Amino acid sequence: MPAQSSRCQPTTRMGNRVERYVKDQIRRPRPELAGRLADAVRARWQPRVREQARRQAATTTGIIIDTRARFGFTAAPGTTDDARIRHLTLALPPAWAARLFDAQAAGAGENELRAITAEGLGETYFRDGGRRAQGLMVEFTDVEQLDFDL
Repeated sequence: MPAQSSRCQPTTRMGNRVERYVKDQIRRPRPELAGRLADAVRARWQPRVREQARRQAATTTGIIIDTRARFGFTAAPGTTDDARIRHLTLALPPAWAARLFDAQAAGAGENELRAITAEGLGETYFRDGGRRAQGLMVEFTDVEQLDFDL
């Protein structure tokens, strides 16, 4: 039996009314059908779009982090390591996005995800990819705001 197209799959669950709507024979579906159509499309479309965006972020674009939190440091003696509130908006490279997505998919808790985020912020912002402040460990606490964007 040949596989059905993705457009036809909701049709098999909702009957011929959907097919008539798709062929423009019905202009406005009844509210009940419109709701079921929207639910069927959302169930099939959203996971694919999200997965595609995650894959792109983990391989090419990275993710944008906007946070306001307390950052403290463990560093060499004689450096300023007092924790203070900072507002940072920066792009994490794809490797860090991949680590976050993999940990999330593996069921990591909030503390583990926060630790990965702190490592990524430390590497990208504070250590500048290894060009400065080698050995600096970043503490990421008292998070007031944390937004991720793809």
